[in-house]
Amino acid sequence: MPAIPNLEMIGERVRQAFEAKNAARDQALARSRELIRFCSLCICAVHREEFDAAYDLLQTARQAGQQMKADLTEYPDLYYAGYTQDALKEYAEAAATYALVRGQSLPEPEDLGVEHATYLNGLAEAAGELRRHAVDRIRLDQIEKGNRLLDIMDEIYDLLVTMDYPDAITAGLRRNTDMVRGVTERTRGDLMLAARQNKLEAALARVELHAQAGE
Repeated sequence: MPAIPNLEMIGERVRQAFEAKNAARDQALARSRELIRFCSLCICAVHREEFDAAYDLLQTARQAGQQMKADLTEYPDLYYAGYTQDALKEYAEAAATYALVRGQSLPEPEDLGVEHATYLNGLAEAAGELRRHAVDRIRLDQIEKGNRLLDIMDEIYDLLVTMDYPDAITAGLRRNTDMVRGVTERTRGDLMLAARQNKLEAALARVELHAQAGE
């Protein structure tokens, strides 16, 4: 007779619980990768200004995120795990990038169903995508559109810099805030250089026109 009669029964029950949790973890990892992929495709479509495709991808990402959260209802520790929140951060980034490039209102964290720290880190990373889009506007000689995006980046930074709380609360927001400051200043410099170049080209064109008129 075993020295602990109920030990095997306890072990089996714990083993079953671990099997179920491990299966939920594996599924969450798969869904997080899927969510990140949809978000990446959405952002790429935004930069190409394929907004209908970007919207569809954003809705698909939303559904993937909701399913991932539903799968983890019984496992809050897995929901708050790094890979889960990173995927939801990508969703917040994609949603913010889509809205801000299109000139729409910024979606709120409650609308997206993400935690506040996850939302703010996603918003910070969206600022990096706004820089990319602004640089594309400069290349296409759409300086005013670039300036609008710069104004948005400034406002994002002005908000983030006020979130002076420990990293344990903000999930490392301070590092992303520093990133936003850097990309904003670089974008400001690019736009100033482009504006000066346009003025110089306009002045040279006027000089050439006057020279031709005097011939």
